[in-house]
Amino acid sequence: MMLALLLVLAAQQPTPSNAPVPVKAPKSDVLVAPRGAIQAPTQPGRKSTASITMLPRVERTPGRGSSSRVLATVESLVEVRGQEENALVGLGLVTGLGGTGDSANMVRGILDNLLRTHNVKVDIQQLSPKNVALVRVEAILPPGIKPGQRIDVRVSTLGDAKSIENGTLALTELTDITGQIVYATAQGPVTVGGFSAQGEGASTQKNSVAVGVLPLGGKVERAVESQLVSENGYIYLDARAAHGSFGNMVRITDAVNALFPGAATPEADGRAVRVRVPSDLPKSEHVAYLAAILKREIEADSVPRVVINERTGVIVMGEGVRLRTGAVTHGALTVTVAETPEVSQPGPLSGGQTKEVPRTDLKVAEENNGLTLINGAVTLQEVVEVLNVLGTSPRDLISILEAMSQAGLLLANVERM
Repeated sequence: MMLALLLVLAAQQPTPSNAPVPVKAPKSDVLVAPRGAIQAPTQPGRKSTASITMLPRVERTPGRGSSSRVLATVESLVEVRGQEENALVGLGLVTGLGGTGDSANMVRGILDNLLRTHNVKVDIQQLSPKNVALVRVEAILPPGIKPGQRIDVRVSTLGDAKSIENGTLALTELTDITGQIVYATAQGPVTVGGFSAQGEGASTQKNSVAVGVLPLGGKVERAVESQLVSENGYIYLDARAAHGSFGNMVRITDAVNALFPGAATPEADGRAVRVRVPSDLPKSEHVAYLAAILKREIEADSVPRVVINERTGVIVMGEGVRLRTGAVTHGALTVTVAETPEVSQPGPLSGGQTKEVPRTDLKVAEENNGLTLINGAVTLQEVVEVLNVLGTSPRDLISILEAMSQAGLLLANVERM
């Protein structure tokens, strides 16, 4: 409005007698402001959008498999009691970071203590260690490992460090859960499984750069006592979590007794097998005795199990999963929100204030599906064919499988990762 008023006032001014007669310019769609006028600022015209796109389904052809029986070794089904792995943990510092470390308040005290151990005293307020990050250090100590051997180490940030890429772990002690006994030490360059790049107005990152590993970066300082044969002269074979069935324990017992008659007995809980070691067998032959047992092959039970991961949408089904006849319906709900705030800019010399006015574009789409008949399925191939009739995404299928399990249509154990 102010611009139109200025144009009107300019048109009403008298033209001097000696001034040249203005020539009318051809009509144009572009409005040109006269000299001396104040042009209003250009308003932003870019709008934000939000959408959800469902990609087309990819049908994969099964690879060539084997129709014969699948045999499993005893070693793949059990663990030997007394040969467990031990977890080690510690706190350390990753140095040499290019300004991507923790904030100063996070590591000032820790860095001050580190300097004092080397007889270096600095005013703590003068420390601004953006090149240092506080990390949690973890390692797995295998059974029977001896001092001086190397192990892999994993580190992860505890503070607000952006990246530990290209960093170096300072010498760190790794202890047991009590923190009293040091079993290993770790130090060396950190390797991360991703990368990040950042500029003034954009950044990119692939995988995590706040977690890294040190391949063979740990050194064992103390051995952990392991036991192969108990004081009573028995070796205990404990079933692994995914294979702890009564049928597997019975078959393992029969396989061991076929090799060494009368040596194996299943435990009363059905989750372990006790193997007697002959009293006249020399101690040096105990390892060979156990190795012969672990290499025996049996036809393992097919435990009906469905494993789902809601975070990634992964679904894994094992053999033995079956379906009962029923009806299922599922209506996917899609909510799209787009924020397009507008700036209310007052005219020049009006005394107004610039304000941001929110504008929201909200769309909700809900599928209108009817009931779908689910036929019974007794093989894994039939289960896959029946579930594919629903035509849902993996994340929607996870919800359907959970509901079918509660309704008794899915005859399998549903486990969540």
